[in-house]
Amino acid sequence: MLWITAAWGLCFLAIRLGLQDAPVLWFAALRALIAAAALLLLCLVQGRGMPRGPRTWTLITLMGVTNVTVAFAAMFAGTAGMAIGAAAVLANAQPLLIILPAWWIYREALSGRTLLGITAGFAGLLVVGLSSGSGTGAWLSLLAAAAVTAGTLLARGLDSTDLVAASAWHFLIGGTLLTAMATVREPVQAINWTPQFIIVLLFLSLVGTAAAFVAWFREAAHSRLDLLTTWTLLVPVIGLGVSLFLPGERPPPAAAAGAGLVLASLWLVLGQPRHGTGKGRGTKDSDPAHRTGR
Repeated sequence: MLWITAAWGLCFLAIRLGLQDAPVLWFAALRALIAAAALLLLCLVQGRGMPRGPRTWTLITLMGVTNVTVAFAAMFAGTAGMAIGAAAVLANAQPLLIILPAWWIYREALSGRTLLGITAGFAGLLVVGLSSGSGTGAWLSLLAAAAVTAGTLLARGLDSTDLVAASAWHFLIGGTLLTAMATVREPVQAINWTPQFIIVLLFLSLVGTAAAFVAWFREAAHSRLDLLTTWTLLVPVIGLGVSLFLPGERPPPAAAAGAGLVLASLWLVLGQPRHGTGKGRGTKDSDPAHRTGR
C-alpha cells in the first residue's frame, strides 16, 4: 500500500504537468487505453484467460464506467481547476465514503478506534484542502472519489476472476467511452506530444494505473475495506509534498498540521491489534499474510 499510495500521490503532479500539453478528456482517455494495452499484452504473454459469464462482464463494465470513465474525467478536470493539494484531498475521500457501504454490503463491523482514526484523518484532509484553496474543481474531485469508491466495492465481486484480465478490460471499456466523449468535445489536434508529456503519460498509464490498480484490486479482494481505504489518506499528503516542486503551488504552514493529523490517524487505524474474528466477506484477519498492508 505504501508504493500504491506513493504512485497515486505522484499522479496529481503528473496530471498537472500533462494538462499543459493535452486537453482533459483526451489525456484521461490515453491514460486508460495505454494501461489497457499494457495489461492485455501481459495477459497474452502469460496466457491468461478471458473473463467469463454475464455477471463478471456486468461487473467489469460497471467498473469501467465508474472507476475509469467517471473517475478519470472528474479527477483530471478537478486537478485542472484547483490546487494540487486540494484536488488530492477531495479526490481521496474514500475512507469516509466506504464506511457505510462496507458495513451494509459486507457486514464489516467498525471499532471505535477505527471511526476515530478515519474521522481524524478526514479532518486533517480538510485542513490540508482548505488551506490549499478549493477552486472550481471541488465537486469534480469529490465525484472522482465517489466513483473510485464504487469501483472498489464492485471489485469485491471479482474474487474468482483473473484480476489482471479484468483490470485490462475495464480500462479498455472506460477508455473507449472517454475517447468517444473526447471526440465530441475536444479536438485531438490539441495534444502537444512533447518529451515531458510522453514521460508523464507513460508514468500515469503504466505505474499509476496499470500496476497500481491491479495491486489495489488484489488487496480489495481480501482486505477489510475500511482499513484498506485508510491508506489512501496518504495520497494527499504525498500530493501536497510533490506540489512543492511546482511554481505557485507552495502549500501554507497550516497544511503541515493537517498532514500530521493524517499520519496520526493512520497510526490509530492501522496500529490497533487484529484478532482472527473473520468478520466480513473476504476478510482473512487470522492469517498475518493477508492483513492489510502486509
